Amino acid sequence: MSLEILEQLEAKVQMAVDTISLLQMEIEELKEKNETLGQETDTVRESRDVLEQENARLRSDQEAWQQRIRSLLGKIEEVE
Repeated sequence: MSLEILEQLEAKVQMAVDTISLLQMEIEELKEKNETLGQETDTVRESRDVLEQENARLRSDQEAWQQRIRSLLGKIEEVE
């Protein structure tokens, strides 16, 4: 009878070891996925920063052009 109990215990221990191994593999996969997502997040942030800078530059350019147009319109009104 004690041999049967030992065999059951051995089976349960083996099942626990297998489960732990599977969970460790899953943890490694999740760590890799997390790292990949972190890198993608960094890339998106950098792209956003570049776009924000370009947007600011374009707004500044637009304002400069609007000022030039207003100035030219003012000069045209003076001539009329």
